[in-house]
Amino acid sequence: MWGTAGRERHPRLLHLFAAISIVVFRLNRYNSRVPKWLKSIIAILLLPFCAGAVGALVRVVRASGGADTFWVAFIGGAACWLVVFLLLPKPMLAYVFGHELTHALWTWLFGGRVKRFKATSDGGHVVISKSNFLIVLAPYFFPFYVVLIVLIFAIGNFLLGWDRHLVWFHLLVGAAYAFHLTLTCHILRTRQSDITSQGWLFSTVVIFLGNISGLLLGIPLLTARPPLLAALGWWLQESGAVLLRLGRLF
Repeated sequence: MWGTAGRERHPRLLHLFAAISIVVFRLNRYNSRVPKWLKSIIAILLLPFCAGAVGALVRVVRASGGADTFWVAFIGGAACWLVVFLLLPKPMLAYVFGHELTHALWTWLFGGRVKRFKATSDGGHVVISKSNFLIVLAPYFFPFYVVLIVLIFAIGNFLLGWDRHLVWFHLLVGAAYAFHLTLTCHILRTRQSDITSQGWLFSTVVIFLGNISGLLLGIPLLTARPPLLAALGWWLQESGAVLLRLGRLF
């Protein structure tokens, strides 16, 4: 708990978070007009929320530690993929296809049109009618194949009752998430126009927040421990604690 002082500052934290959210929304809307130096300032302002997300994730993982049927299968799936990643040729065609399709999906989400789509093992691209920083950076924080597996299992479970296959579902989710992380890190070793177009610092913060918020939402949904709102509340609490420490320093 924060105590009295923490509770008094909680509304201020919510107001700050709301103000930053409005700025990010407008930045997303007018992405092409926003200079990189302003995006860098916004990224710096978001750093306390990055630190808070790390603290919240630690609490979420501890709270879900009793969900053995999830974690054993999830870690097992991730380990299986790591063996494939380290010892066998990397399936770049599958990754590039998911990468470019993610650009397309987020373009449709924001009401744009996809005019051209190309994906090969050597690279790919999409030609779209509109763009913003979320469309550009989505493939680096949106685990396409994890979402695909979740959707397939949800439909199968609803129609056919796949509860008995839950362990395999968790194993596939672990493998798919490890696929996302390892191959994203692999391609980021080379210069990516998606990153340079948005600025290195801003892109790093958005990608980090996108990935860690996915875990903060995904773990409670998959394990039912802790409640989702509790995980989000911890994120605010941990971010507030970071801001309080910074306030004492300055």
